[in-house]
Amino acid sequence: MLSKEKLENNQIWIYFIFMIAAAGFGFLMPRSAESLESIISIVIALLLYSMFSQIPFTSLKESLGDKKFLKALLTTNFIMVPIVVWLLARLLPQNPELLIGFYLVLLTPCIDYVIVFTALGKGDERLMLASTPILLVIQLVLLPFYLWLFMGRGAAGIVDPSPFLEAFFGLIFIPLITAICIQLAAKRYRIGAKILSGSAWLPVPFMAFTLFAVAASQLPKLPAYASDVVKVVPLYVAFMIIMPFLSKFAAKWFQLGTKSGRTLIFSSSTRNSLVVLPLAFSLPEIGNMVAAVVITQTIVELISELIYVRFVPHVLLRDEQTN
Repeated sequence: MLSKEKLENNQIWIYFIFMIAAAGFGFLMPRSAESLESIISIVIALLLYSMFSQIPFTSLKESLGDKKFLKALLTTNFIMVPIVVWLLARLLPQNPELLIGFYLVLLTPCIDYVIVFTALGKGDERLMLASTPILLVIQLVLLPFYLWLFMGRGAAGIVDPSPFLEAFFGLIFIPLITAICIQLAAKRYRIGAKILSGSAWLPVPFMAFTLFAVAASQLPKLPAYASDVVKVVPLYVAFMIIMPFLSKFAAKWFQLGTKSGRTLIFSSSTRNSLVVLPLAFSLPEIGNMVAAVVITQTIVELISELIYVRFVPHVLLRDEQTN
């Protein structure tokens, strides 16, 4: 009989199977697969609700008070990451369409499914959740500045805050309020307790569905821009390799605990690809090209995260380590 523990213990294999199935479905039935793009936000919202429903929100106030973590978070995401991204971009052709997509996705820290991967990687999902409004506001302010700094005034003007705000309210705020209401109802009503108990089964299935929907709907689009995609893939891989080690250094520098150090690693390495994707599509004439560059990062990142959830807690920052 399938138990919740057995489901969680085998989640990595489940995700790999869903990714492989998504690739096959995407290339064999591209039109059907493309229609999944319309439900990605809904699936992520349900995924985040399932994650939020398991978080004891009475401890969020304590998480917000962790000043050392906040300093480390802002340093890695808004100083270290931009330096790494700028250095990696020196290896790309100075093609504006290519660079805009590259900068858009790598300069924006994730505010949605990073919470789930942080939990899977034995980090502190409460810290990550409490940090999302701060990350949202600061990336909205700094992204135009970084685009201006790296590419000039014209690139800075493309940033529209609406996709970021829509993502925050649709993917974070509404699932969060729903989870809190159900937690409160569970204390008073039997039906609330049953819903809360059932929600504990949902993170793994909805993470699998999210991976399937993203991979199946986006992979078939990449061959049309293969000549550009192959140029960014090695740099995306390099980013995913570099950032965990730089973040571990930052965690030691700021004297973070093991769980908060893991949280820092996941935040600095996970990017806001699903939020900036609508922004990429909205760009006149170059939207599809920029979107392909962003989508490529999404695929590289999802595969990397499946490695991270094992590598970070079992190799990079083990429980017996002190920081």
